[in-house]
Amino acid sequence: MKTAAVPGPRTAAALAARHRKTETALGRVREAITRLRREKAQLSVAGIARRADVSRTFLYDNPEARAVIASAIAEAGDHRPRSLADQDDEREATWRERALNAEDALKTAHGEILAQRTRLGELLGHVRDLEVEWTEEAIQRITNENTTLKQRVRQLTADNRTLDERLKAARSNLRFQDRRVADLEARITAPAPGS
Repeated sequence: MKTAAVPGPRTAAALAARHRKTETALGRVREAITRLRREKAQLSVAGIARRADVSRTFLYDNPEARAVIASAIAEAGDHRPRSLADQDDEREATWRERALNAEDALKTAHGEILAQRTRLGELLGHVRDLEVEWTEEAIQRITNENTTLKQRVRQLTADNRTLDERLKAARSNLRFQDRRVADLEARITAPAPGS
């Protein structure tokens, strides 16, 4: 037969501190109920939790707090009597609905991810197919042809510039020759001095 372990001094101090904290919270819950009754405000778990500065979880999980609130609501003669069990069921239904919605969204997301992965696989397959068509020799040949074509374009551009300069010079010479010919024609047709 095992004997119950006696808690050490640190454990006992921690348990005592937790007990004091719970008692303090219960005291605040009772004060909040008293203030709400004085103000003739409707008693609800949410309202009591706000006024007492405690969590709703504390009110639902602590049996003494749950009993105090249930009795206060029953004494208040609320026209919409709702026990903590009803509120707990409502909260459970809300969580269940959220969980079902999240599950549906998760299924949709998984379907979308699967579709995207399939599409990605198809596209990668196309890329591989394109890479297979081009051998290393073909790629090298095309690169060399591209380099040759670029050099040819540079050469043709330089040749074009040279021919353009020659054309401008030829036009300038032609204009000069035209003026010279016109001057000579004018001299020939002009009457000689003294004739």
